[in-house]
Amino acid sequence: MFKLISRIFRRLPQGKPFSNEEFDIACPICKTVHKRSVLLAHSYICPVCGAYARIPARDRIQLLADTNSFAELDASLTSTDFLNFPGYKEKLEKARKTTGENCAVITGVMQIEGLPCAVFAMDSRFIMASMGSAVGEKITRLFEYATKMRLPVLGFTCSGGARMQEGIVSLMQMAKCSGAVKRHSEAGLLYMVMLTDPTTGGVTASFAMEGDITLAEPGALVGFAGRRVIEQTTGSELPSDFQTAEFLFDHGFVDMILPRENQRSVIHLLLCQHQREVV
Repeated sequence: MFKLISRIFRRLPQGKPFSNEEFDIACPICKTVHKRSVLLAHSYICPVCGAYARIPARDRIQLLADTNSFAELDASLTSTDFLNFPGYKEKLEKARKTTGENCAVITGVMQIEGLPCAVFAMDSRFIMASMGSAVGEKITRLFEYATKMRLPVLGFTCSGGARMQEGIVSLMQMAKCSGAVKRHSEAGLLYMVMLTDPTTGGVTASFAMEGDITLAEPGALVGFAGRRVIEQTTGSELPSDFQTAEFLFDHGFVDMILPRENQRSVIHLLLCQHQREVV
């Protein structure tokens, strides 16, 4: 195992380190304002009311990865306004400035209690983590790297769907990512996916629902089309808990509802159970 870990992490490019920047974040439910460091210490769970706040992708990885074990891949890859879509260039620039990221997904390799895995985490702050060409390319490259290095993949999905400003190119990412997931699976390797709030549209219709093990955070919204669209199309009233993680679990689409405070230990256990696939 030590030789494998050394092989994986040798000469990997190092992306931007985890940030210690402090700023205020309001709880989505009780509206209590917390410092980022406070929420990070509580896994972005409000210490007042227990509500789940959305986690920036880099903080998500920091909560799980062993200290100094994360190595980022394709950190400079970013979308461009190749269709000259009105306002898109400005939207991209604003997203990069406000998040400090080049893309709506971060990819790389890390260790969880000594076990290596490839990881991707989507960031809802970046144009609602919509799936554009760069997002699809980074996730595809990650699966290809994981297949070559015989690594399991851990993915955290959070998206508003395909990015309309990139037209048909954004929709093509569904097929491209799914192909990479299939080749990774055919190599006998593990793919675990964690559905977080919200996971919708083309992401749900592709790699978000293709994991060998599908986990979800409590209360996460997971679906394809919006509730109102479905009700208008079918002419029926949907259950109040429709498109929640709990609804999907009850109907067999999710294997486990996994609270944040247990994610590191449970994911490590799953990696242990499948480590024959890694070595």
